[in-house]
Amino acid sequence: MRKVLFLCIGNSCRSQMAEGWLRHLAGDRFEAHSAGVMPCYVNEDAIRVMSELGIDISQQRSKHVSEYDGQHFPFVITVCDPARTSCPVFAGETHREHWPVEDPGMFNGPDEHRLAVFRETRDEIGERVRGFIEKSGR
Repeated sequence: MRKVLFLCIGNSCRSQMAEGWLRHLAGDRFEAHSAGVMPCYVNEDAIRVMSELGIDISQQRSKHVSEYDGQHFPFVITVCDPARTSCPVFAGETHREHWPVEDPGMFNGPDEHRLAVFRETRDEIGERVRGFIEKSGR
């Protein structure tokens, strides 16, 4: 299986969702990982909105990108601009992509509105992962 690493700053929402989506949709073809430049925790709202679609990311954990030092990733996908500019170099040939996705964790508001923002992000990332699988999954 080809390894994919999703990177963002905190490894709390977007990259966690992307990892969950790829495992759910093509876990038999890709080995999905995620990490952050400044990891913190997996956001409870990300866990909640993913579980609404039957995708369990509750056992994933926030990891620092250095945990993957020395490993080869054929695909590295950044999901925020700061991660793109501070993304480390990985051994071997790596195809890099950048998906500029807004951080739902930055939205402050009532639960109903905040969850709506998380759902929009979840759905956007899901579509991007489907596109990635379509072009890279052969």
